[in-house]
This record gives sequence, structure tokens and C-alpha cells, in this order.
Amino acid sequence: MPKSLDDIFDDDEFGLLDFKEKKSIIKTDEDRLTDVFMEINQFYEKNGREPSTSSMSEYGLLSKLKAFRSNEAHKKILKPFDRYNLLGEVAMEEITLDDILEDDDLGLLETDADNSIFSFTHTPKPGERAKSDFIAQRQPMKEKEFAKYEEMFRKIHKELKEGKRKLRNFDFSQENLQIGKFYLADGMMLYLESADLEKKIMTSPSGTAERIDGRTVTVFENGTSSNLLFRSLGRLVQQKGKLITDTLENIEDDLQKKARLIDEEDVKSGWIYVLKSKSPNPKISQIKDLYKIGFSTNSVKDRVKNADSQATYLFSDVEIIATYKCFNLNTHNFENLLHRFFGDCCLNIDLYDENKKRITPREWFVVPLPIIDEVVELIISGGIVNYRYDVANQMLVLK
Repeated sequence: MPKSLDDIFDDDEFGLLDFKEKKSIIKTDEDRLTDVFMEINQFYEKNGREPSTSSMSEYGLLSKLKAFRSNEAHKKILKPFDRYNLLGEVAMEEITLDDILEDDDLGLLETDADNSIFSFTHTPKPGERAKSDFIAQRQPMKEKEFAKYEEMFRKIHKELKEGKRKLRNFDFSQENLQIGKFYLADGMMLYLESADLEKKIMTSPSGTAERIDGRTVTVFENGTSSNLLFRSLGRLVQQKGKLITDTLENIEDDLQKKARLIDEEDVKSGWIYVLKSKSPNPKISQIKDLYKIGFSTNSVKDRVKNADSQATYLFSDVEIIATYKCFNLNTHNFENLLHRFFGDCCLNIDLYDENKKRITPREWFVVPLPIIDEVVELIISGGIVNYRYDVANQMLVLK
């Protein structure tokens, strides 16, 4: 009885019919590019950030990443493997139906049959649909140009870590997408620097609606910038990102501007502060109404962190009694004015540091707190020039 092919294959006792496909061990240039880029992908996946200059190994990966970003041909090859959008937006070549039909070398698609199915009567003809003038792409920025933005991004990361800012869900609207604010998209922080917006009236079967759109200048923390459309950016953040809230300090400034308490051109100088000493020294603790009045361009809490080691704070911790935010204030004039106004009630005491060096503290005054509050308000408003302090009666009087 003749054997079937299955019988012959099954009876191959010595494996003569076994066939193993030989794989080439020669890597192409594209293979090498892909291998290097996958190393960068793995680094990002492990560390949650791009390579930096902190070590030689990271520096090598960073150099390769920068080289990829500057080479359009390599970007097109590697974009399908770009899991974390490290290359930004890449204009890929699109293969159209016409390209496929024209590439029919063997004539497999030629036919003499009825072509009526390709005749359309109720759809727009080619060219009727408006084409976008250009596609927004992320472009690498020069290192010098990006430096100021890099510092901004670092500050925002720090404020997020400290809890001064929060991440919130983003609902796209013109009010929520604001120039000068920070957002997250695809795990990357971005800054909306500016937008050339204009209003357009859109007509649809349901009626007309006003639509605001225009090109933006959007800077990303990976050193690239884009001219995304305003509405496209809003949808990107809504679908793949978060809103980064502002700090309470900035929110307060915005509220004051909206209430016209300050103007856009006003320059924030810092804070006038009032402190009370916690010194256990009887010469200090027994003085009633002893306060330090000073000025700081930084946070007052940060300013007094090491008060117990500084002579200006009487080598003791202090209690923050009040702070006043100031705009357009000349700090040198403020100190001179303060000492002239309260000169007769300045603290007169000698202290000695650990090296027995004599120190005479300044900016400590024996004045009731309500008077200090009133004087600071007059300094800020400019009305202080019309008053003097009556030490005996502890009251302000007109000159």
C-alpha cells in the first residue's frame, strides 16, 4: 500500500527532513539605531526621566538622544518605538490609496469591470475640504534659549514636591487654559507662554457658535517648543494630562489684580514683617511691647529659620506676628523711614556673641502692636509723611 506524505514525514527516523531557518546575525543600520533608542526607553521607564549629565553613562545616552532629535531621518525610523514621546511630534510619510494603485507593477489591480462604485455624488470632492496650513511640530530649542525655562520647570517641580502646587483634572475651556500657566501632557510638563487668539463664528446645522483658537508658543520641559493650536493643546491636556495649580501666593496676587488693588505694572518688593522674641533672657522677655519690624524679599518663614543663631534676632527663636505684602517699595528708604519714625523707642541693649563680641541689635522697637499696624499701613499707602509718633502718649499725630 503506497505511503502518504504524512507517513513519510513521520517515518523520518534520522531527522533528515528537519529544516531550521537560519537567522542572519548581521545587524542593519536601522537595527543598531533601534537598539540604542531602546536603551534610552528602558532608562526612562526605570527612572521616570530623561538621561542627564549627572554621570558618564547618562551623559552618553543624553548625547545620543539629542543626536536623534536633530536628525529627521532617524526620528522617522525610531518614532514607532518612541513609547514616552522622547522625540516629540514627527511628520511621518503617509501612504495614500493612489500610491498603492500606482505601485501595482504586476497589474494585479487592473480591471475592465464596471467602475461605478468609485463614482461619488453626495460626498465632497478632493480639494473641497480646507487643508491645514501646516502641522504643529515640536522643535528642539537651543540650550541658551531654554535655560530660563529649565529654571522655571525646576521651580514648579520643587513646589509640587513641597505641596505648594497640586495636580488636578483638566476640563478644557478658555478659562482653564491660560497663558503663563503650567500643565502636564503625556507625563511631561509644559508651559503655555503665549497664544495668538482670535474669535471665529462657526456655523453648523444646529446654529452658530463663537469659537476661539490660534497658534500658541508652548514650551516643554524636554527642551522643545511647539506652535500647537490653542484648542488642540487644550484637548491634549484634557485627554492625556493634568492641570498644575498655582501657589496660594500667586492666586492672592491675581485676586488683587482683578479687584484692582494692584496693577499689572506694579512690582512686588517683598514683605514687611513684625516679630516677637521668644528669648529666655530676662532683659528681653520682661520688656512689654517689644517687636522687630523688618523687610524681606523672600518668604518670612524662610528668613527666620535660623533666628536663634543670628544677632539680628537676639540669638533666639521668634514668633511671626504679622506680614504685609508690598509693591513698588524702596527697601532702603523703608529702613531709613522706620528708624526715623520710631527712633525714640528703639531697643537699647547690648548683646554678646559666642566670641564675646559686642552687638547692638537694630529694628527692635518698644511700640504697641496696634500702632505698628497703623504705621505699616501708612508706609504702604504713602501717607506716613504726614504723621509723627508721640512716644509719651503712644499715638500717631499729624505734623
